[in-house]
Amino acid sequence: MRVALLTEGARPYARRGAGGWCDRLVRGLPEHDFALYLLTGPRGPGAVERPSPTARHDTRDLALWGPRPGGRAPGALRRRRYAGAYEELVRALVLPGERAGFGPGLYRLAVLARADGTLPAFLASGHARRILERTWRLPGADTSAGRPLVCDVLVAADLLEQCLRPLSAPWYGTGPGGLGAADLCHVVGGGLAALPALVARHLHGVPFVVTEHGLHLREQYLGYREAPYRWPVRALLLSFFRALTEETYRQAAVLTPGSAHDRQWQRRCGADPARTRVVYEGTPAVDRPAAGAEPAAPTLVWAGALEPGRDPELALHALARVREELPGARLVLYGEEAAPGYRAHCAAVAERLGVAAAVDFAGRPESLARAWESGTVVVFSALSQRGPRLLADAMLSGRAVVSTDVGVAREVVGPTGLLVPARDPRALAGACLALLRDEERRARLGLAGRLRAQERFAVEPVIAAFREIYLELVSQYPAFPGGGGGGEGAPVPRPFARPAEYWLADGRVGAPEDGGGAGAREPAEREPAVLAEPAVLAEAV
Repeated sequence: MRVALLTEGARPYARRGAGGWCDRLVRGLPEHDFALYLLTGPRGPGAVERPSPTARHDTRDLALWGPRPGGRAPGALRRRRYAGAYEELVRALVLPGERAGFGPGLYRLAVLARADGTLPAFLASGHARRILERTWRLPGADTSAGRPLVCDVLVAADLLEQCLRPLSAPWYGTGPGGLGAADLCHVVGGGLAALPALVARHLHGVPFVVTEHGLHLREQYLGYREAPYRWPVRALLLSFFRALTEETYRQAAVLTPGSAHDRQWQRRCGADPARTRVVYEGTPAVDRPAAGAEPAAPTLVWAGALEPGRDPELALHALARVREELPGARLVLYGEEAAPGYRAHCAAVAERLGVAAAVDFAGRPESLARAWESGTVVVFSALSQRGPRLLADAMLSGRAVVSTDVGVAREVVGPTGLLVPARDPRALAGACLALLRDEERRARLGLAGRLRAQERFAVEPVIAAFREIYLELVSQYPAFPGGGGGGEGAPVPRPFARPAEYWLADGRVGAPEDGGGAGAREPAEREPAVLAEPAVLAEAV
């Protein structure tokens, strides 16, 4: 079948879409034809080179951020239609009683953009700004109390234009490269990458799957806390992402969160439990050998970004208590400074506790495997553990793990490690002492954790899960000859209009008149399924 992979990157040709999880999925399912659609940033300093498309998929991209693409402005009649759709969408963002208008407004804009391609010019026009300003200041609007200024209107209009840019992408239709010709879409990461899938479903009836390894909406809320915009702008943009997430969850055929913890958050955003399945993020690191011999001195190893959310201070306070009973204990902190001045703050805390000589700020490690190998026990002291990847990588080393009981920690570690309350140095120190004093228990828990991580985070179960999901969806959504998917203006689809022989590409020409001949083709020579190399360090630490 033909699968369209849609993902978003912060820079052009982000590694997430081009050489990471998506590439492992493509290589693991060689029986399907994949096309990769990337929402990227503008070209310029810091941009990475475009990856060479492999034999397994084509690559198309759309510059999401930066100067808007050129093009003519709509005429007077079309401008009125654009204005009506845009006003409906903006009212849904700011008026609590009109939330249901987000989807209809979005799809009306998409249909208009596909007809004449003048959506970017309209969104950048003064007419669109006046609509935004007038609606934004209506009585009862969520953001009216913030009194949006003229500068807020200009900034928000520009940001909304960039967010809605995928609606005018040249990806719609049933011709070559069109999403209407795909059997299904697979959205990786959520967020704005779901916009093309929503349009393809509306226009052509193409079902789509959403895979989130960490919730996009949650990351937006965290990121906009420090965004360089005034409160009304931040509130408007967060309202847009919230409405987009709700519409995505409502229309998706299947949701595949990366953990049960994320599944709970998705349900709070309106996801249907019957269409939600947890599929862990597989990693080729499961084949990595276990760590070697333990260091001579009892050593606690900690890895992560040096920031308050990771709470390395808790590990420092726990070390001070551990050294009261094991004076030779040490703590190695791996990671780069994510909050300005926070490393110096942690060093001052260690000095005040009297353990500065036993603490090593080791910076960015050569590899995570080397980091875990340098310790006797791995310690996680975070206030919020949103993703399972770093925990799973530590467990794959075979070292015993102690973690605060937050986020996905209980789900990932389970009975193979020790869980303690957050911000409790006494409990963390007690768990570390229990393991440092008992070599047999450390070895037993370390082996159990490695086996658990290998079972849950291997690549093969992920590939098998999506193979099953794809086939299940195609069986529920029949083929649409001529691209008619039941969308706006399309003919009613004929279920099972193509015979089974159509899908058996045996190279024979001449088939029954009911649609089997034109699509028969010689099957392409497939490469063996080869797993891509992981890029764990850059994303996890």
